Amino acid sequence: MAPSIEPDEPGAEQPFISHLIELRDRLIRMLIGVGIALLVTFPFANDIYTYVAAPLIAQLPAGSTMIATQVISPFLTPFKLALVAAVFLAMPYLLYQLWAFIAPGLYRHEKRLAVPLLASSVVLFYLGMVFAYFLVFPLIFGFMAATTPEGVSMMTDISAYLDFVLALFFAFGIAFEVPIATILLVVTGLTTPDALAEKRPYVIVGAFVIGMLLTPPDVFSQTLLAVPMWLLFELGVFASRILVRERAAREAAEAALVPPVPPGGGGGRAGTAAPPAAPAGGSGAGLEVGRELEPGDLDDPARWGPLTDEEMEAELDLEDAQAARTAPPRVPIDPVEDKINRANQLRELDNPLAARQILYQVLEEGDDSQRLVARNILNQLDET
Repeated sequence: MAPSIEPDEPGAEQPFISHLIELRDRLIRMLIGVGIALLVTFPFANDIYTYVAAPLIAQLPAGSTMIATQVISPFLTPFKLALVAAVFLAMPYLLYQLWAFIAPGLYRHEKRLAVPLLASSVVLFYLGMVFAYFLVFPLIFGFMAATTPEGVSMMTDISAYLDFVLALFFAFGIAFEVPIATILLVVTGLTTPDALAEKRPYVIVGAFVIGMLLTPPDVFSQTLLAVPMWLLFELGVFASRILVRERAAREAAEAALVPPVPPGGGGGRAGTAAPPAAPAGGSGAGLEVGRELEPGDLDDPARWGPLTDEEMEAELDLEDAQAARTAPPRVPIDPVEDKINRANQLRELDNPLAARQILYQVLEEGDDSQRLVARNILNQLDET
């Protein structure tokens, strides 16, 4: 049994209040980072708004412009957009602070999976925004301008337009996270790629429902969101199939490195060769059941011959009786302790993945001391 970890030792569980203090410090740093980015974007607030409003301005009829219906809108609307742009500009620093907070609670293999997923999720979110700006906005605003009733001038309020485009940016950014969500569901074992493929009709309907809830109340923008979500779902299923095959191949290769444990411990009938012997008066007359062969026994044809079935059974029964008398009494082993011992053996055989899987079972089934031992071994595996 490994010694318990003191609270001040590396790898020990910290009190809950210490996590709250660290979370507060991380949030303060994130706010400072956004504030510094805002100092950079605020001087260009009007230019940024003009760039964001370009898809609508390009579709306005000749002589039409955007308007501000509130007194403070000409200042507050560009400032709001500059704040959003500051958050996007500081996103790498914000993600670093978030990662620094959660990374100490992850194992090494979890970190290897979390880093690419986190980076790809950010990239996909920005790709969703780019898709909305360059493809969806021109189509939507062109459709709106073409369907404007006769006698109605299309002059959009700048504040309402900003709320509209931010909602679309957020909707398409979240929609492009579908592959990441699909991969996470498969990696965590909640489902399988085949099960997801079987639910494809429900996913398509759900994509249109989500498009209806996240986009403005028109079928055009709803379809432009639902179709990419469905295609991204198919991409996530394809990528999850590749991950499942790679994981299965890796586990098979590591399992091949573990030597098989012979059942029964080598005693009894299996795994023991009975010395050729025969009872007196049988085909091997002169040899007694269970007697060790001597060098001259095999050279004497009169004393050697194949055993009958009854003679072989008698010899094997004798061996079983001798093994039962000489074998030490079996002490019942705690199954959780046995798993800890097997995990240590796998670690010595340089098979950390199989050892981790057993240690995770110990964390679920063992008592407090056994779980502490499992955590110690996992920490040692992370350090190697």
